[in-house]
Amino acid sequence: MVIPILPGLTLAESELEVSYILASGPGGQNVNKVATAAQLRFDAVRSPSLPDRVRARLLEIAGSRATREGVIVITARRFRTQARNREDAIERLVGLIREAAHRPAFRVATRPGRAARQRRLDGKAHRAGIKRSRSARPED
Repeated sequence: MVIPILPGLTLAESELEVSYILASGPGGQNVNKVATAAQLRFDAVRSPSLPDRVRARLLEIAGSRATREGVIVITARRFRTQARNREDAIERLVGLIREAAHRPAFRVATRPGRAARQRRLDGKAHRAGIKRSRSARPED
C-alpha cells in the first residue's frame, strides 16, 4: 500500500516497521496485558522515496526522535486500540515529512530608499523643532 504525502511524493508502507508495546494510561484491566501502544520505525537514511533535500531536513526536524543511524522512531499511545495508535503514528510521520518537504520562502533583505530616509529625517527634524519651541526661554 502507498501512503500519499504530497503530490509527487509518496511513501511505501513496506518502508514502515510497526511494533506494539505496553502503554501506560487508560485501559482498565487490560493496561498490563495488552500491547496497544504503537512504535513506528522509519529508516529515513535508506528510504528510496525521499529526495535528498527532504531527507536532510526531516532528520533535522525529527531531533531526538531520530537515532544516530537515521531511523525515526515515533511512539503513539494516545488511543486505546492498536489500530488507532498505528494510524496516529503514521499521521505524525506524514506530518513530519510534509513539514520537511515545505520550502521556506526565500527572504531578500531590503533597505529603505534615499527618499524614504530623507522623509524620516525631515519628520524627526520637524518633531524636534516642535519640542524645541515648547521650552520656556528666559527673557533678558
